[in-house]
Amino acid sequence: MASSALKAIARIVFARSQTEGGGFLVHRALGGRELSELDPFLMLDHMGPMTYGPGEALGAPDHPHRGFETVTYILKGGLQHLDSHGNCGNLTDGWVQWMTAGSGVVHSEMPNDDIRKNGGTLEGFQLWVNLPAKDKMSPPRYQDTPADKIPLITVKDNPSVQLKVIAGRAEGVTGPIETRFPVVFYDIRLLPGAKPFSLNLSRQFQGFVYAYGGDGVVLVGPEATPIRQFYMGVLNPDYLAKAQASADSSDEVPVTFSLQDPSKESRFLVVAGEPIHEEVARYGPFVMNTEEEIMKAIRDFQSGKMGSIDGEAERYIQ
Repeated sequence: MASSALKAIARIVFARSQTEGGGFLVHRALGGRELSELDPFLMLDHMGPMTYGPGEALGAPDHPHRGFETVTYILKGGLQHLDSHGNCGNLTDGWVQWMTAGSGVVHSEMPNDDIRKNGGTLEGFQLWVNLPAKDKMSPPRYQDTPADKIPLITVKDNPSVQLKVIAGRAEGVTGPIETRFPVVFYDIRLLPGAKPFSLNLSRQFQGFVYAYGGDGVVLVGPEATPIRQFYMGVLNPDYLAKAQASADSSDEVPVTFSLQDPSKESRFLVVAGEPIHEEVARYGPFVMNTEEEIMKAIRDFQSGKMGSIDGEAERYIQ
């Protein structure tokens, strides 16, 4: 077997900066020109970090979704969520909202009242997860999860490794989010002095490692591929399929993470899941299996079948 087949990282993608919604800054690691999708994932935006003065904060006013899930993870700041089903919520530091858009919803994601009035820093992520055809028209669902409900683990015998389990299972701990098919979402912090740390991933998974914080560089896999801030490493499916199994399960493979400079720290996401292996048709906020389904989604939105939210005009005045 060629040594290249045993690299844990297949390629590196730079998260290019652009504006979204009402004009707020994102670094798009997935869903852009370099990598349009990574089954089952459709997009990863790193929002900010942005520091606003009073009255300056921008958000994403009313817009529709159908056929997939949006995952919003707030590192710092606050977003207010409203939707056409009457749901509302205030997502603050450490909160996760896992929204199944399913058959369709109109929602808005705006900086909360405190940031709009007084200014402040906003940073977080939005991940889009595709749904299989059988679930695309399922009823919308929300899993709004506060920070204190998300396990934060200090790894045994390696106290400089902190692992937040948002979805999936790691170190014997299961995250609070229920997923429709196997998906893991981890937020990992390697503090100065961290020893190499291994995380078991399913052989069936596809996914990525995205470095977002710290002054250091994380090294991934036996080849020690460096991933710097605002870069995403795509996990190599050949490595997951062929590498030596973990001691815990023949269906899992250990992926190793370490610091390039042990005196620094790195923060990164590890996100992976089972591919759906279906045709993808997408147009803006709609992700279906056929062009005909996309056209129906557009008609349903334009005719008001996805509903609306009171006060739309006010949210567009930013």
